[in-house]
Amino acid sequence: MQILILGAGVIGLTSAYYLSRAGHDVTVADRHPEVASETSSGNGGQLSYSYVAPLAGPGVVSKLPRWLTSGDSPVRFRPKLSTEQWRWCFEFLSACTREQSEFTTRKLLSLSFLSRTLIHELIAAEPALDFDFARSGKLVLHRDASEMQSAVKLLEFQRTLGCEQKALSADACVELEPTLAHLRPFLAGGIHTPSEDTADCERFCKSLEALLRARGVRFLMNTSIDCLRPTASGGVQAWSNGAPLAADHVVVALGSAAARLLKPIGVRVPIYPLKGYSLTFDLQPHTGAPHVSITDFSRKVVYARLGERLRVAGIADIDGYSLEPDPTRLATLRAETAAMYPDVARSSTGSEWIGLRPATPRGTPIVGPTRYRNLWLNVGHGALGFTLATGSAALLTQWLTGSNGQELRSAFTLSH
Repeated sequence: MQILILGAGVIGLTSAYYLSRAGHDVTVADRHPEVASETSSGNGGQLSYSYVAPLAGPGVVSKLPRWLTSGDSPVRFRPKLSTEQWRWCFEFLSACTREQSEFTTRKLLSLSFLSRTLIHELIAAEPALDFDFARSGKLVLHRDASEMQSAVKLLEFQRTLGCEQKALSADACVELEPTLAHLRPFLAGGIHTPSEDTADCERFCKSLEALLRARGVRFLMNTSIDCLRPTASGGVQAWSNGAPLAADHVVVALGSAAARLLKPIGVRVPIYPLKGYSLTFDLQPHTGAPHVSITDFSRKVVYARLGERLRVAGIADIDGYSLEPDPTRLATLRAETAAMYPDVARSSTGSEWIGLRPATPRGTPIVGPTRYRNLWLNVGHGALGFTLATGSAALLTQWLTGSNGQELRSAFTLSH
């Protein structure tokens, strides 16, 4: 089959890999001159398979006043005159129950564990891929004793779902990652997950692009998609520059742009962008930077070593589609870095990134068919796009080929 994939980020490229490997004729189209030019270019760098609990949770409602009034809160809501935003927010709030959160977590863990298996298999099968991959493990730091107690309870729940984690004292955290020694008086403890990985998503995409081109996958870069048009046979065609693009099947992997492309043909996907920020610091010799991936739980900031660079990422602003940077949000990340790793902050200015994470209210991506016979979706991964990419692409390939795996596939369809 001739398959057209719209979007050359990590979701589109992994979809291209698995569909091409299954024997299909694949073309990838994107409006940018290079792959991974948007959300995939500067994410947090953590392949966080065991930390997939949705943002929508039972404690969210109590946090709303701070989200609305504080300029430095990890999550911030800026109301717009937008029915799209408000509908998403109401659906998000309706998902903020313990029952829904636990149900979503179970689903996401199934997909993330599949992704972990597949990314390790991909690395073994494709030694030419080079993207600063490291089995670094992850340490989630807690500064508050009550938050640490809650984390231990969550650890016990996640163990029942297959996660391998361990609660550490503050001293044990420093023993595991000595660069945290200066924070020892402020730590209540941490949760260590040895099975987590780190990697550079942008480098992964560009390395995968080279592999795909060598295997015959075509790339239509600098190609904006004008619209999708229904056909008389019950399918759709993608149009660019006033002409249709040839394809038997069309896969939408456009992240936050998917909702607006699909709306005119009557396909609603509950996706809204969460604006995020990251800084990337070049590490100088003997600069104190972690080897274990770190998450500062109370600040909601992550630190991931990518070779000789340190990626610092965080913040989720429900603030529309604008990529205009907020200097105060970047200043917050810089201040957190200076407090956490002062040598790093002093030795490098750090390159800035702003991106839109395509989030669904419940936190689950949408993978699979639509009411159009040849239109498929792989969208809505939020902050977990890199983590869930291989599993989502494999599920999409199963859908298209009609192979086994019905139970997991059905968990992520549009009716989710």
